[in-house]
Amino acid sequence: MNKLQAPEGTLLQERLKALTPARLKGMRRGIEKESLRAQPGGGLALTPHPAALGSALTHPSITTDFSESQIELVTGAHQDAEATLKELTQIHQFTYRVMQDLGDEMLWVSSMPCGLPTDETIPIARFGSSNVGRAKSVYRMGLSHRYGRRMQTISGIHYNWSLPEVTSEQYFALIRNFRRHAFLLLYLFGASPAVCSSFVAGRQHELQQLADHTMYMPHGTSLRMGRLGYQSDAQASLAVSYNSLEGYGASLQDALTRPYPAYEAVGIRNPGGDYNQLATTLLQIENEFYGTIRPKRVIFPGERPLHALRERGVEYIEVRLMDLDPFVPVGITAQTMRFLDVFLLHCLLTDSPPDTPAEIAALARNQHRAAARGREPGLLLERDGREVTLAEWGTAVVAECAPIAAALDALHAGAPGGAQYSEALAAASAALREPDTLPSARVLAAMAKDYDNSFVRFARAQSEKAQTILRSLPLAEAQHARFTELTRQSIAEQKQIEASDSMPFEVYRQQYVSAERLGIPGMPDAPDMAGRAALAI
Repeated sequence: MNKLQAPEGTLLQERLKALTPARLKGMRRGIEKESLRAQPGGGLALTPHPAALGSALTHPSITTDFSESQIELVTGAHQDAEATLKELTQIHQFTYRVMQDLGDEMLWVSSMPCGLPTDETIPIARFGSSNVGRAKSVYRMGLSHRYGRRMQTISGIHYNWSLPEVTSEQYFALIRNFRRHAFLLLYLFGASPAVCSSFVAGRQHELQQLADHTMYMPHGTSLRMGRLGYQSDAQASLAVSYNSLEGYGASLQDALTRPYPAYEAVGIRNPGGDYNQLATTLLQIENEFYGTIRPKRVIFPGERPLHALRERGVEYIEVRLMDLDPFVPVGITAQTMRFLDVFLLHCLLTDSPPDTPAEIAALARNQHRAAARGREPGLLLERDGREVTLAEWGTAVVAECAPIAAALDALHAGAPGGAQYSEALAAASAALREPDTLPSARVLAAMAKDYDNSFVRFARAQSEKAQTILRSLPLAEAQHARFTELTRQSIAEQKQIEASDSMPFEVYRQQYVSAERLGIPGMPDAPDMAGRAALAI
């Protein structure tokens, strides 16, 4: 798979040369970063989303994810990693200042959650009384019935990426290669090898006990992306192919319209009339489909994502497997972003044969092995029907990326740190040789050295460090004023939406989940990524 012969004259080299400097400079990336709000003792904060952060329904940069206690910070799309990191840092700074004014809560820096209360006590996010706001909360209530609330408190980073003049067909080729090589990102950047015992209370699991209240996998990289994380027995029946937009859309449409007996038993409403979920189908809406990567398109208000994809094609891709780095105040570094840029270009530029049901099943097994045992010496993965070590395969992929990194470095020649893309590759090569330097290994080492192997004590200490650093960074008065105005505008916009609603919610719900709203197939070329649309459920 993706075998390259000589460094010169390869398919990758030819395709790389065909990428003009203007197109490479047109590459865009943006970040969506989730974090739980935690109490000083390491327990989940049960307070409402701070009103001074604005409306979670309409604020473009600060919202909530599944839980009222789970903040999501969203950047725009930027032309380099540094600009992305700068905006992400500024959003954090404003958020921390608001939180400081309200009390002593902090943002939890680990992907695996802090100490959790009973499942039913974890608060579901609230978005006001409008139809779209109610639908967002009902959708989350459906998730809680289907998967439990604990699973939804897992947090991570989504990396949104686009390149000009890439067609839907080419984006799907990228996605196929990404799924084949996703093990490498779990190995290099997985940072969740341990978890508080409260997370697995009453559940079957394969974890080992490390200390009181701490469970772990000795060679684990990302419990978040393993069997304990965003997994679903119901969705396991979905062998979604990424060979075309038409096929992908057909698979999603089936899951969005096919009743699922276990969810039919839950029902749309409970006997008291409150809503349990948006629909009784295998998926309530498109976002319920869990995957390491998604094809995306900015939607119009009220539009279904699948309709947008079918009508206007893939606009960007969303990488969904990145853990929060607990050693970094904002959860990700510019170097990690640069590696992702190179990696995604590699996925785009190398041959990408069609996937098959057998390969899809093998990739799922590879993901579980890399997440649970990625640092195990000699760990074997499946490739083309044979076994190969993770280290051997990963080293080959990183080596194939070298011309891409060199091209990006040349593009930025003269800028500070002009070889930064090649440096990101060199760091990945070193990590493949030295697993003890990986974030997942560093987490376990720090827990053992300073925190008596306690996950909560480690993550709490790192959260406090991040809080101190981000509070101490100066935030320009103009930036603070800008975020304050966004807060005011978002609250006003939510009120306007609520005032203009006239349709009964049940009519709104039925119309939104109807099969007619899913669109008809069509695959035009895709332009560049734009900002995230508001009002998506």
